[in-house]
Amino acid sequence: MELPIPAALMPRHVAIIMDGNGRWAKAHGMPRAWGHRQGVVALEPIISLCGAWGIEALTLFAFSTENWARPKDEVAQLMGLIVEFFNKKIDELDQKGVCIRMLGDLAGVPQVQRETARQAMERTKNNAGLKLNIALNYGGRQEIVRAAQRLAAKCASGEMTPEDIGETAFEGELYTSGLPMVDLLIRTSGEERLSNFLLYQCAYAEFVFVKENWPDFSPAVFAAALDAYARRDRRFGKV
Repeated sequence: MELPIPAALMPRHVAIIMDGNGRWAKAHGMPRAWGHRQGVVALEPIISLCGAWGIEALTLFAFSTENWARPKDEVAQLMGLIVEFFNKKIDELDQKGVCIRMLGDLAGVPQVQRETARQAMERTKNNAGLKLNIALNYGGRQEIVRAAQRLAAKCASGEMTPEDIGETAFEGELYTSGLPMVDLLIRTSGEERLSNFLLYQCAYAEFVFVKENWPDFSPAVFAAALDAYARRDRRFGKV
């Protein structure tokens, strides 16, 4: 698929809240688990297109710190899909040069998922292609508190002083350290909120909300979202 917008206008970092799997399944008379599975199917071409179109980083909201409150069987199904995705796709992703990073508190994730994620990160850590970030057991507020705690610990140990703390130091303690700030945030299913996702990193992101549920997020819908982004006048607080 050819570039939907000029390369010079392509966002460096795209973040996606993949919403609407359950609603999609309900609309098709299927259980929520089927919707989540179809969501994984929809994800594969989007990852490929990001690499082909020269997007530097793609961050996906897979499982939030609040999602543990969902029914236990649904949580188990989501966790199972994470392992299934990596088992099926890690060879292909590695061959394409994708570098995988998990964002979130992996210590709070079941051991099988935690080890699967860590193995994927270790295997692809030196790859120079698309930076694929998967937010797992992630919360934006938790990330900011964690960064503050880490900086406070460095001050307490004498490694730095409070006066040393600026944006660069703070960003260095975020899960996204070393990545560009988010240029484009896409949320599917017609919902229009951040839901505690990348609160710091989206300070100057452009938001595009699409009506399609995530399983219907096709390459054409993605291209339309990029076109909407390219038409924005990004001033970053300036005139």
